[in-house]
Amino acid sequence: MWRRVNPWWVLGTILCLPLFNMLVYPLADTTEPRYAEIARLMAETGDWITPWFEAGVPFWGKPPLSFWSEALSFRLFGVNEFAARLPSWLATLGSVALIIGCTRAYFSVRTAQLAAIIYGSCALVYISAGAVLTDPFLALGTTWAMTGLIMAVKKPTWFWRYSFFIGLSIGLLAKGPLVLLLVAGAAIPWLLLHKSARTTCVALPWARGLLLTAVLSVPWYIAAELKTPGFLNYFIVGEHFLRFVDSGWKGDLYGKAHSRPYGTIWYHWVQASFPWGLLALGMIIRALLNPVRRVALSRTLHNPEVTYLLGWALFTPAFFTLSGNILWTYLLPALPAFSILLAIALQSGTAGNQTSAEPQKAGWSRAAARAVPWLAFVTPLAATVFTVIMTLQPMRVKTEQGLVHYAQKHMQNHEQLVFVNERPFSARFYSKGTAGFVPLNRLEKTLAAEHGGFYLAVPKGLLDTVTASLPSPINKKYEDRRFVLFVVPPAVRIASANGSLPAPSPLHPTP
Repeated sequence: MWRRVNPWWVLGTILCLPLFNMLVYPLADTTEPRYAEIARLMAETGDWITPWFEAGVPFWGKPPLSFWSEALSFRLFGVNEFAARLPSWLATLGSVALIIGCTRAYFSVRTAQLAAIIYGSCALVYISAGAVLTDPFLALGTTWAMTGLIMAVKKPTWFWRYSFFIGLSIGLLAKGPLVLLLVAGAAIPWLLLHKSARTTCVALPWARGLLLTAVLSVPWYIAAELKTPGFLNYFIVGEHFLRFVDSGWKGDLYGKAHSRPYGTIWYHWVQASFPWGLLALGMIIRALLNPVRRVALSRTLHNPEVTYLLGWALFTPAFFTLSGNILWTYLLPALPAFSILLAIALQSGTAGNQTSAEPQKAGWSRAAARAVPWLAFVTPLAATVFTVIMTLQPMRVKTEQGLVHYAQKHMQNHEQLVFVNERPFSARFYSKGTAGFVPLNRLEKTLAAEHGGFYLAVPKGLLDTVTASLPSPINKKYEDRRFVLFVVPPAVRIASANGSLPAPSPLHPTP
């Protein structure tokens, strides 16, 4: 496999390609600009305790680790797409480094290289590495904890002995108590199955480690509850229980429940692990149909290291099997173990059969081995082509980046950019919170009361209704996928006897 291609160059290329997307692709509604706007408000206000959904509305949906890192990035590099996405990329690099360190210690350098390449080129990993999401931080936390648990025996240095607890702390500040469930659900069955594996528990400094986890994570939870009472009830009960047991959960304060049929998580697994998941499924089917490989596979499953990785890889999708409120990003913490397992299988003589430090010369399948360098670039190249096409056709992207920039470039003194009936997160982010908002049923009163001109962003579905209610002249200036931008000059007035809306504030325009 490695005769003609240096695996470190392959890995480096895969990890650096997302930088192109991070630089040129705009933040598209809804998730990316929503989280980026929350981080921008944090950087602007200096409030490092409570993430704010908008002025006066705390965001209780996620802990602040990703927002802290993005807000810090904004202060260092300015408010832009690259700065918003950089922390996710760095978190992904951290996960890759942990995968390499653990796999190299237990198997071989080549297996570690291959595992890192597989992980970095999985569809979900590659996309999330260049996106404004909280999931790369949860994946970093679970990876750190899971590798630390078994590395504490293999390499009992200070770093690895405390890695388990550092990983838990990162997970608690990235997504919350879910990290405890994901780690315990994967590790406890393994400890019960293999008595020899219980030495890992002895190797960990439990008293000092748990104290370290508490010191790093608990103070923020206390401060958040004291500052905005009700946070713990919503976050712990709502986000960590009701969201998963009730597919039609109505308590979500910030979006909609993602109702899916039970078992959909496995379809998402194929998407998230693409293209490697399909290769793995093919290898498993072939091994099960071959008596020799089937016996070897069964023998391999008694290997403690393999069963540990298997539990890590399977617990997350198994846990979400009976949950209807799911997203494909939930699978990210399981992909490091999957990547290591597939790397072991590809480097060994049978699917999953590798117990020695060095892999056997003959791979599981010569065809599979030859396909690896090509498969590694399927997702990166597809994502790059997609980015180029969408950048050249901005009308197809669900973002108000161009519209806001056009309005800001042409607005004069006392003119305002106002969105009718809805204000997307991308509009809030790119306008740095200055874009106004007015409901359709109060548009005439607003125009009658305000003294400056307006750049009016009208949803395309409301064009006929809005333009019929406005006097001439109004000039169409810009159009994107969802909105048309009109200029309503100061001379245009609509009489009204019923008062007006207050002027939008710079931080949070009031409806």
